[in-house]
Parts: sequence; C-alpha cells; structure tokens
Amino acid sequence: MTRSWIRPGASRPCSLVVCRGCCCGDARKHPGTDHAGQLDRLRAAAAASGGRLTVRTSDCLGPCGQANVVVVQPSGEARRRGARAAWVGFTLDDDSLDEILAWVDAGGPGVAEPPAGLALQFIDPPGRDAARR
Repeated sequence: MTRSWIRPGASRPCSLVVCRGCCCGDARKHPGTDHAGQLDRLRAAAAASGGRLTVRTSDCLGPCGQANVVVVQPSGEARRRGARAAWVGFTLDDDSLDEILAWVDAGGPGVAEPPAGLALQFIDPPGRDAARR
C-alpha cells in the first residue's frame, strides 16, 4: 500500500519515533535534558535529509524506566529484507542523538551496524518477552 506522503515507487525512509509521553520528555524526571531542543534537533535533521528521514512523536511507548526512548524504524527497503525497528533507551544527551543520526545517515537498521555506544542503549520493546513464549 502506498501512503500519501511517499512518492509512488519510492521506498519509505528511516523514521524516528520519539516518545513524549508520561516520562519521556519530562523535565521533572530528567531536569538536565533539553527535551524540546532534542526534538528540534531531530526535526531539523529530518528536514535537511532530503526525504531520507522522518521524525514523529508518540505518547507513552511503555518503557518509562528507560526514558527517553527513541524507536529507529528501518527504511521500507531494509524492512523488506528483514530489518526490524531498534528501540533506544536513555537518549538524554547530545552523544546519543549524534549516534542515532549518524546511524540513520549510514542507512539505519538492516543497512548499517549501529555505533557501539548506541548498541549498549538498545532496549526490548514492551511485550517482546511475552511474544517469545
């Protein structure tokens, strides 16, 4: 199915889903993080990407103890080859954003290996343990 925001014949780009629910993006929980600045930076990167990255926000994604959570979704082409979304927790600083953006710039999940530091921040999505049983 072709979505209206994708040119016919074009592959869906990598996308970032930035949690901004009850804990993620909350200055009371993480007062040392510029939550609005993080989101502005990601949106600016998407705008400059020439359509290779999209960014959207979501209400609570679930793993509140690992806030701030960003889900890095593979491009449509990578997903067709079996790539799956990567859930990144504890994205509270510029280093985390640098690594996410560098990974997406290199192709993201299923195309490029994540930076080693970023891979240490990968978390299981809610319900994954139940799905394995």
